[in-house]
Amino acid sequence: MNEYEITIYNKEVRDYVRDNKRHPQFDDGWADQRFLMIEAKDKDQARKIIRRRHPEHKGFVIVDIVEIPNYQ
Repeated sequence: MNEYEITIYNKEVRDYVRDNKRHPQFDDGWADQRFLMIEAKDKDQARKIIRRRHPEHKGFVIVDIVEIPNYQ
């Protein structure tokens, strides 16, 4: 398994925050990019895992997926 860093934010939350409102489901922190770590066999599997947890139809936007080098 490889480790991947996922950069992600929520566009709906960004829109709410911009309008000085609160999203009904997610906290305001999702307006900013977050960095999540995922273990997966490859980049495609990492994308599938993050999409299950943070679906696009709920406003989540993947900015980047970067494999973390293993220096062992």
